[in-house]
Amino acid sequence: MTSFAQHLTSEKRYSPQTCKNYQRDLQRLAAWLVGQSYAEWRAVSGHDLRRYVANLGRQGLSGRSIARHLSAIRRFYQYLLREGLVTDNPALDIRAPKSGRRLPAVADVDQLNYLLDVTPDDPLEVRDRCMFEFMYSSGLRLAELASLDVDAVDRKGGEARVVGKGGKTRLLPVGRKALEALAQWLPIRAGLAPETEPALFVSRRGNRISHRSIQARLSRWGIAKGADQKLHPHMLRHSFASHMLESSGDLRAVQELLGHADIATTQVYTHLDFQHLARVYDQSHPRARRRNSRGYDDQNSGQEGNV
Repeated sequence: MTSFAQHLTSEKRYSPQTCKNYQRDLQRLAAWLVGQSYAEWRAVSGHDLRRYVANLGRQGLSGRSIARHLSAIRRFYQYLLREGLVTDNPALDIRAPKSGRRLPAVADVDQLNYLLDVTPDDPLEVRDRCMFEFMYSSGLRLAELASLDVDAVDRKGGEARVVGKGGKTRLLPVGRKALEALAQWLPIRAGLAPETEPALFVSRRGNRISHRSIQARLSRWGIAKGADQKLHPHMLRHSFASHMLESSGDLRAVQELLGHADIATTQVYTHLDFQHLARVYDQSHPRARRRNSRGYDDQNSGQEGNV
């Protein structure tokens, strides 16, 4: 599996996190096959993999997680086929069980404005606010934020050059608030990072900040500043997408901004937008309001009815 991991990194240019996930999934399959007394990959059949998928389901894995496992297995067998180590790909016709699609959590616009307008308490919080402004301003993934370099941001043009999944580069607008936060962070960064460090966001030790540190700092920010819900990086990306779609209604533009290859991935935010509209309808339409036990609309409860 080591040569397969090198293949994903050097030829396919998969991200380190994707390679790590694939390797972990394949190690899990290998451990199960050893328990079933299989000694080599060429001996595995489609029937065996269906048993493995059923086993994953019994362990409580969601359809989405099982689909990721199968993706790793299919890719692995494609590689083995290319190398002449197997004669077929037993995972080709196997599909994961369907599971309900979870809608991403989204923060309220007013709450995000409040959390991002709070004055930082120390230099590292200046960095934190700048990171979170960039995430919400441009809809960045966690990995995209962490990999940003100083020279990738055009402050005059209000743009950032971002490297997304599959090494694809896209140019994104950066909002005024994010640029203001950047102007406050850069002098502090200069006192932490050596001249040879290209990373825009660095730790107190002056090296590129890790994914885990960004997650921990955002969670800490939410707790310290009084957020109503637990904050995490993907929530800011989801909030960006939902708020943009709610305001513009332009699904294609949001797809481009997020860097989605397939518009079906972006369409989940139309469901979020519909949920918002449904709540407004339920609260506002006179024929949709809930009625209390006395037969009056909740909005008018406690008032005397007029004939």
